Amino acid sequence: MGTRRKTRAEPRRLEPKKPGGTSLLAFFPGFWGAVVEGVGGWVSLGFMKKNAEWILRGGRVVRPEGVGRADLWIKEGKIRALGENLEPEEGLLEVSAEGMLVFPGLVDPQVHFREPGLEWKEDLASGSLAAVAGGVTSFMEMPNTKPPTTDPKALQDKLERAAGRCYADHAFFLGATRKNAERLGEWEQAPGCAGVKVFMGSSTGNLLVEDDETLERVLRSGKRRVAVHSEDEPRLKQRYAEVEPGSPHRIHPRVRDVEAALKATRRLLNLVERTGRKVHLLHVSTAEECDLLRERDLGDLVTAEVTPNHLFLQAPACYEDWASLVQMNPPIRERRHLEALRQALVDGVISCIGSDHAPHLLEEKKKPYPLCPSGIPGVQTILPLMLMAVREGWLDYPKIAEITSGAPARVYGLKSKGTLAPGMDADFVLVDPGFIQPLPLSWLRSRAGYSPYVGMLTHGFPVQTYLRGNMVFDLHQGPKSASGIPLSYGFQ
Repeated sequence: MGTRRKTRAEPRRLEPKKPGGTSLLAFFPGFWGAVVEGVGGWVSLGFMKKNAEWILRGGRVVRPEGVGRADLWIKEGKIRALGENLEPEEGLLEVSAEGMLVFPGLVDPQVHFREPGLEWKEDLASGSLAAVAGGVTSFMEMPNTKPPTTDPKALQDKLERAAGRCYADHAFFLGATRKNAERLGEWEQAPGCAGVKVFMGSSTGNLLVEDDETLERVLRSGKRRVAVHSEDEPRLKQRYAEVEPGSPHRIHPRVRDVEAALKATRRLLNLVERTGRKVHLLHVSTAEECDLLRERDLGDLVTAEVTPNHLFLQAPACYEDWASLVQMNPPIRERRHLEALRQALVDGVISCIGSDHAPHLLEEKKKPYPLCPSGIPGVQTILPLMLMAVREGWLDYPKIAEITSGAPARVYGLKSKGTLAPGMDADFVLVDPGFIQPLPLSWLRSRAGYSPYVGMLTHGFPVQTYLRGNMVFDLHQGPKSASGIPLSYGFQ
């Protein structure tokens, strides 16, 4: 075997303390250093050159198939081998992950990073930093920016903005409109395009496809799965016309009511059957839609997604506690909807998680209802919340790997993403299962600067995130390199 260079990560319990000390980067130019000390009780010391060949030794690897102790052999950004007691060439750097859970890097298929045009809320650098801090290594960003992403020129502009600034791998949706419907089938093939997004109901921005005629034109143009925000615009207009300015935020789920969501989803499923085009139903929010998806049972033609907010927040309590800060579209609803959504996720009726990360500044959120903007930042808190679900007993670790990585990668046809297996990208996040502390405000990296989950008692926490085998975030040392590249898809 010969001599191996080793670093160790031995778990021990320590009292939390603020990060400090001198960065190892100062002493090892060209190398990446990691020192994690105190928070969650994990201590490690590791050096690795970027794109190095190395072994992650002894972690509990989490995959949809199960959890087991295994080593990861990483070479040129890929997983070369996975198994117990791997026997590498002599001299290969080894890093111990003893006591850690090793999850696949999360794939967040729905974020709003606000660039271009709204950078005071968020930009690609700050949004992607929040992503990797929470273990998200791939994201797909929505088109309702200023200007909206509705043609190849706007798509290319986002890709150029992302180059050298995004910490995670990325792709961008094209927004469907009445004017571009027939061109989308051609444009969706462009490198770095996540697909086509349809807003059936108005939300942040001015993208809207409210009538069935235009929606059918969109569905008949192209072959890739279409992402859909499903709320009925005529119903929304009627409901908002009845709102008294300055009304309490708790009326939001009555304004954007169950009927607005259900009516649009019925219309969408009818068009899916007529056209045969695959769709992905975003941020499902009602028990009635879950029942409808079961009843229609359209198989792979219709996949669905839920946000953590709809799984962990409930009306009216969340509006009493957080008011406008939990206002989003579609709204957070009553307990019965939360329970139905959890069950649909467990059953597979809903296939995956998407954060719908939608930041606004606190000053903007202070506007009276209904003028205050809708949206909750959430890309960074997906994994802590899913780990809480394990503590509560309605999810397990393999299911988390499936709904946050495997399923979104399959839904959109991503290459080399979604699981830990030989030949896949070495995207993974180390989780300390012994981290039991209130979620700190200081951990958040979004420009929004708030979260309804601050103070929530965590039960496991992401401590290091790796993208293609290179560390991109460390809980104490912070970000390492903005090395994200465009995602690749199976049709390419």
